[in-house]
Amino acid sequence: MCIVGPGRLGTALALSLRRVGWRVPVLVVRRQSRLNKQVAQLAGKLRAQVLELGKMPLPPSLVWITVPDTAIETVASRLASQQDWKGRVVFHSSGALTSDALQCLRGRGASVASVHPGMTFADGTAPDLSDVPFGVEGDAIAVRLAKQIIRELGGTAVTIRKENKVLYHAFDAFASPLLVALMAVLEDVGEQAGISRQAVAEMAGPLLQQTLNNYLQHGTSRAFTGPFTRGDTTVIERHLDALQDVSHARDVYLALAKAALKNLPVKNRSRIRGLLNPTLSKRRAGWGTQ
Repeated sequence: MCIVGPGRLGTALALSLRRVGWRVPVLVVRRQSRLNKQVAQLAGKLRAQVLELGKMPLPPSLVWITVPDTAIETVASRLASQQDWKGRVVFHSSGALTSDALQCLRGRGASVASVHPGMTFADGTAPDLSDVPFGVEGDAIAVRLAKQIIRELGGTAVTIRKENKVLYHAFDAFASPLLVALMAVLEDVGEQAGISRQAVAEMAGPLLQQTLNNYLQHGTSRAFTGPFTRGDTTVIERHLDALQDVSHARDVYLALAKAALKNLPVKNRSRIRGLLNPTLSKRRAGWGTQ
């Protein structure tokens, strides 16, 4: 197997593949002259050869492209022009792009697929990909091979329809980067409340962990607690007043509270809806007096 673009995702993928017996003898980088320490260390662990993109043909094995989304079509184009691709299989790991991003390779005879691990790859981490769901979409031969590899990794293959690929990736965005964005807002509100940024994780950590455990074990409705489930409009109103000085956090609070009204067990809905949409509430009151 060749991995093109051994960054954070490619590194985790290569190490997980090695764990289940797959050899990754070739890593492909943009420029060997800029080979970084992490890639050199990975090549040493894998006993892999490091090749520069476009300099020479790749060996006849699976090619897995793990570069950023914006570079996939460019990389595929360069690969397509350097050798014959008839009968070969190529994956990319974009969550948002479909297998059509590899159309130039498909046109040269390759079977292609998008194979996206539903995992986060932060700097300095290489998460194990066992028990990870992979979104899979593409040509039949490539999808069949992808499902075999995912099964060997101990993951789960989830078939994604091409027209749903972007929404699938937005789903993952809510589960990770936007969740971290919410944590950043939490830090801002904590700082406004006199809690140091160093103490935020210590104070919020147990609450966050138990909330996530409740969700994973019992689902959204049973995990949802607090003033909304009690219909405590006084507390909600006080929250909104206190957040006036942290306006971006107030906007997030309003957006999440409206989502709660739509999806979760909330008491005193009419009154809470009025707090969240004061202009609409006043307008309706005006209509009622005409």
